[in-house]
Amino acid sequence: MSMRTPPDSRPPARTAVTRPPVAPADRYAAGPRPNRRRWAWLFVLGWAAQVALRLWLGSGQTVPVATPDESGYLFAARVLTGGPDADMSFGTVYRGGYPLLLTPAFWFGGGPVGVYRAVLVINALVSAAMLPLAFLLLRRLRVRRRWSYVFAHVTALLPCVLFYSEFALTDAVLPVILVGWLLLAHAWLTAPPPAARRASVRVALSGTGASLLAAYAYACHTRGAILLVVHAALVGLAMVRRWRSWRSASGAALVLAAATGAGMLLNRSLLPHMYPSGDNDLGGNVVKRLTSPDGWGWMLSLGTGQVWYQAVASGGVAAIGLIAVAFFAVRRGTAGRTRALALAVLTIVAGIAFATSAALPVEYRIGNYVYGRYLACVTPVLFMVGVAVLVRAARRTLLLAAGAAAVLAVIAACVVQWYAGDLLHQYTYTAYDFPETSFLTWDWTSFRLWHATLTGLLLLALTVAAVQLRGHGPPLLAGLLAVVAVGMCATATDRIAQPLVRAETAHTDLRGSVDLSKQRSIAVDWNIWWTIRLSQYYWAWWSDGSVFDSRWTAPPQDADLVVLAWPKDKPATASWPKGAPPGWHVADSRRTVEGDWVAWTR
Repeated sequence: MSMRTPPDSRPPARTAVTRPPVAPADRYAAGPRPNRRRWAWLFVLGWAAQVALRLWLGSGQTVPVATPDESGYLFAARVLTGGPDADMSFGTVYRGGYPLLLTPAFWFGGGPVGVYRAVLVINALVSAAMLPLAFLLLRRLRVRRRWSYVFAHVTALLPCVLFYSEFALTDAVLPVILVGWLLLAHAWLTAPPPAARRASVRVALSGTGASLLAAYAYACHTRGAILLVVHAALVGLAMVRRWRSWRSASGAALVLAAATGAGMLLNRSLLPHMYPSGDNDLGGNVVKRLTSPDGWGWMLSLGTGQVWYQAVASGGVAAIGLIAVAFFAVRRGTAGRTRALALAVLTIVAGIAFATSAALPVEYRIGNYVYGRYLACVTPVLFMVGVAVLVRAARRTLLLAAGAAAVLAVIAACVVQWYAGDLLHQYTYTAYDFPETSFLTWDWTSFRLWHATLTGLLLLALTVAAVQLRGHGPPLLAGLLAVVAVGMCATATDRIAQPLVRAETAHTDLRGSVDLSKQRSIAVDWNIWWTIRLSQYYWAWWSDGSVFDSRWTAPPQDADLVVLAWPKDKPATASWPKGAPPGWHVADSRRTVEGDWVAWTR
């Protein structure tokens, strides 16, 4: 195309810039396409790498070890697919939302191990979605695109996201659900009034999606009830403050109510199949704690212990994020919708920490007083806010935030020490409860409150120092946090998860003694330690599972397989009370550190 000015045209003014009319359009039309394509490939390959990492770390998991939680979700999924029942009476009720997600595993898996491995594949596919979601959240926190992608990978590597994906637990998917909900709720609340039909549909879909995720979280776990209440409050506030139209808010509310009702029906349908004699009434614990001074002390101190754990386990980054969210919630100049979202996040943190503490029974374990799993679903959000502060804040603001995070961690540790005291050394230590702090103290046999606190504060100091290096701060920060996160997950898998699998298999695996696929029903003695009892249900995958108390009830002779407690002073053949009926014989027996048992069949 000629760029010469026609001779009969008027000369351009001095202030004008003569440009070809088509060239800019050509340049900018061609430019973004390779850029979008490159970013699309980065996300596809990054997601695939995150999936592969999860499958590799979980490759040694073949049996539920986080019992009774894993067993409860697996058995619930089995019931939903029309499989046999499993009597878990007087235990915690496991909801049906997460098991519903696992039902495809039963289409491809053959037997318990095959199903379990398929479950871990589903976990990996969902958990790896943290990468694109974290990127979107970091971009909304105004972190540069390049560093948003890098720190999204770091977020997906956190133990609260990566390690728990190795198990059949709601913790494998809840962090993704919560981040997705926050993104949709933010899009719905902060979108400008739609001027066109397409924009109106986009806003409506954001509100509907947020409502569906909140209701699904409620169907998955009792922690989801906190998210459900918070979301309902946001919808009501948006309607009252006219942040959204009446039609948009009422649509989100109706979807929330309908999805919640469906979740309640789903959960109720599992009760007769898994809890025929009732559950452990965690709601009664909450009432008792809320109506007594001792109960309030228990609830507040244990909730503080949960906050301490996430502050230390993240090297103080999540604590910085928590403080930043609190700052925006109370700052005078914060926009109303941003303040509402900040208060929503704070309410979720406090609600989960204190409600779960109120419901917990006294289990005589250290994990009662300092525990990380319950807040693991919201930790990625706080971590990303902390990262945004680290890479964007001015030096003075950053130092103030880091100092406040250190003070928060120390005060929380003091509360834990004051309330728990010597119980931190006297109660049962369960390594599975402490994947991050065990790495920080390099001790997988005992809990060290102050060693973990000091190491977490040292890591906080290193992150602040790293980000201060001009030109190299973000990559050094990302590298440091990624190395620590991967180290935590790798050591937790090697020193916690895999030893548990080996021990549980050695203590309970009946496959070499009995053809379990031909056993239509299994009855297990209540006097056998509950972890063994649930594992026997797992191995007898095709069998209806029931429980009986051999002290008062004769073993059911209509069962195909009976597992009895084995007294210390008797041979295995004498374990059947008053003698075994004709035709029954001992198929296997074990004396283990968890308990002794004898399997009878005919």
